[in-house]
Order: sequence, then structure tokens, then C-alpha cells
Amino acid sequence: MTMNFYTHERNFGCRITEYLYKGLRTVTMENELLRVSILADKGSDIFEFLYKPLDVDFMWRSPWGVRNPTLFVPTAPTGASSFLDFYEGGWQECLPTGGSACEYQGLPFGAHGEVATIPWDYQIVENTVARIAIKFSVRTYRTPFLVEKEIALERGKPVLTIRERVINEGRVTMQLMWGHHPAVGAPFLDENCVIDLPGGKVHCTTLTPNTRFVPGVYDWPLVPGVDGAMIDLRRVGSVATNTSDTLRIDQMPASWYAVTNTQRQVGFGLAWSPEIFPALWFWQVYGGAYGPPWYGRTY
Repeated sequence: MTMNFYTHERNFGCRITEYLYKGLRTVTMENELLRVSILADKGSDIFEFLYKPLDVDFMWRSPWGVRNPTLFVPTAPTGASSFLDFYEGGWQECLPTGGSACEYQGLPFGAHGEVATIPWDYQIVENTVARIAIKFSVRTYRTPFLVEKEIALERGKPVLTIRERVINEGRVTMQLMWGHHPAVGAPFLDENCVIDLPGGKVHCTTLTPNTRFVPGVYDWPLVPGVDGAMIDLRRVGSVATNTSDTLRIDQMPASWYAVTNTQRQVGFGLAWSPEIFPALWFWQVYGGAYGPPWYGRTY
């Protein structure tokens, strides 16, 4: 989609800025309270979600940050390389698969599917002082899916709204995994943070050597640790916790969560449609991911 270089601008209320960042088409949506920056040329990733009054960006940023895929050639491919080589942190969409590399109908898929690593088209559908909205769309390469989503921001509200749909344009019945992958990180995230959600069943599995939980299914928020103590999942550990875990939470009475820094008095929350997204992944890395490409640099 061609960028709109010659449009009227404003520096107040809701506003949109289109530009090239590291050679990638990028769109920033903002109002008085939020600045949200989106990589149209790479998955429609949200790599900045900034709360202006406190200058707090909730999104985690990887050590290598934003990379332009056209300027980087991997030395060797791996099942996860396309996603991880260009993973800047932030917030991705995962479709038509999620999690580790896999195979479906004889086709290989890398980590977290197709749409997070390819360019999206976009169109500004509303651009007023009171409200801005952008429609993003993409067609997958190895599957017949069309993804359309509208991202909107209203004046005076610290709320980003996303409405989207997935269409199977083929004539064959297809299965898919569909999810969102927001990563909240430092400096917003620290041991003063508390995680709130309305409850649910917590599924613990041993995926890394630095896990701190006993495998099993438990009621939120208390889970037994491998050291014999009960661990309150609401409390965020420090980097010194030195653990890495991936949990799944389902059977939630309502579909939302919030991460609040009690010292800075600011937080990030997410609510979604349970009919579409019935489960929550909780990727909890408190300094203990030592395998590639992390090497202990994630929190």
C-alpha cells in the first residue's frame, strides 16, 4: 500500500504519522495519552505502546530491536529463525500456527506461523481529531487466509481497540491457530508489578531447564514450586529469580488480564473475545532464558 505523503497534518488530538523506520513502512497512532507505533512492513507489529504522561513504554524490546528483513541474511535457516531473527519484541499476531515450528498438510511452518514476518497492506479509514482508525490486511503465503483488522484510537482515552476477522479464501476446510503475542517488559516491568486476572486453570509444563513450577494443573494464582514452596503468580519476580516458564491458562470466568506497576501507579491491560481466544499463554521469563538467541538477556 502506497504511503500518504501529501496529507494535511495536525499536532493535537488524535493523529497519524506515516514514515520509514529502518527502511520499513511504519505508522504511529497517537492521542493525548498514548503513542502506538506499528510496523506495516513486518507483521503489523506494535513495537511501541507508550503512555505519554509518564513516558512509559509497556512493550519489551529485544536486544537487537527492529531489523529490516531485506537487509539481513541468516547464515542458516532453522524452524524458528524467521520469527526470532526479526523479533524486536512488542506485540505480534500469530497465524495460522502458534508456538514451535510444525507441519500441516505436508507444509512446514516456522515458529508462530506466517503473518508476523510478512508485510501488511494498510488504509487510513478515519482521520479526525476525535478518532483515528487504520485497516490492516494480509494474505498468507502457504495457506489461503485473509486477515483484516482495524486498529482505532479515540481522543482522551488510553485505550487501543482492535477489531479483526480471518477469512478462508480457499475451497478446502482448514484448521488454524490464531493468537496475539504481546510482550510486556522492562523498564516498566519490575518486581513492583502485580498481575491480575479473574481466575482460571493454570497448566504448568516443563519446557526449559530453569522452570520453577511442578508440572500439573492448578487454580490461579497459587502454584507449587520445585523447591516445595507455593508461588503466587500474581507477583512478578526480579531478574534475580533466574527462571523461564511458559504457562497456559484456560477456563477463565472472564477474558482479561492486567499488569500494574504498583510503585509507578501505571499498568497495561488486555481484554478479548473468549469465543475466539479461549486460552491465555503466560510466557514468564525472569532472567532465566539462557538458550539462543536470548543468552540471559530477557526480562
